[in-house]
Amino acid sequence: MTETGIPRVVMVQGKIPEHELAAAYEPMVNLILRGSKSMSVGDQTLHYSPTNYFVMSVDLPAIGTVWPAASGEPYLAVALMLRPALIAALLADLPAFAGPATTHSAAAGYTQAQEPEPEDAQTAFSVVAVTPPLMDAWVRMLGLMNHPADIPALAPVYEREILYRVLQGPHGAMLRAIARPDSAVARISLAIQWIRRDFAQPLRIEALANRAAMSESAFHRHFKAVTSLSPLQYQKRLRLLQARTLLVVGGRSVTSAALEVGYESSTQFSREYARAFGLPPARDSERLLAAYIPRPAL
Repeated sequence: MTETGIPRVVMVQGKIPEHELAAAYEPMVNLILRGSKSMSVGDQTLHYSPTNYFVMSVDLPAIGTVWPAASGEPYLAVALMLRPALIAALLADLPAFAGPATTHSAAAGYTQAQEPEPEDAQTAFSVVAVTPPLMDAWVRMLGLMNHPADIPALAPVYEREILYRVLQGPHGAMLRAIARPDSAVARISLAIQWIRRDFAQPLRIEALANRAAMSESAFHRHFKAVTSLSPLQYQKRLRLLQARTLLVVGGRSVTSAALEVGYESSTQFSREYARAFGLPPARDSERLLAAYIPRPAL
């Protein structure tokens, strides 16, 4: 990612092999300007291009593949990183979007009796067509890169407009959900943060469900609906992503990386790593180092 100088707005450009896009992505609105992309989360794969845009409302481990434009120009995309507090502030100023008033949250003793019905379960990522008003807002936002002195005054205005346009569309429910602390999506998002913080520790579903103020069955159902992964699968993806970083950047051995991220068996680790990234860990790290780490001139 390349910083733009605009708060929460980043750009990605270039030819990127499939597995180099494996990452734990943060919540975002992602718009492609050139080329196309597919994003795989769990067992779902979404494809999008400059005619549509992608929204991810919780942190998700995913693998993406990008392609250049038909003209041969490199892939280019821009993303606005989402912050629930900003969306909540916008909703408070827009009564038309404010749902029924609530006074309960998981942190304030949200009880299982108040748990949403099963149909409240919803995914946290989707693709939908770009509208002209949304594109206009993005054009104004990106135009600030040429006028950095205007960023402090105008970027917050354009950010609110982009969020407002997304709220008007099919992704609106996703944004409203993460801005409501009592929603199932918001409580699953909290559980995700707990898993990310302690990903190397054994996963205790009962404890997570209790902290999310859900029964275990409801927690599993909502977690799967939101992330397209079970809690255990989510933890496993995080472990493998962290292990890859340790191998390539930290210089760890395969056994050391496996133990550090919580695996008890290096054999199981190698098998699951190869399934996720296409090569066994040692060969994958060698390939990445050869491709991306400059060698000194002789």
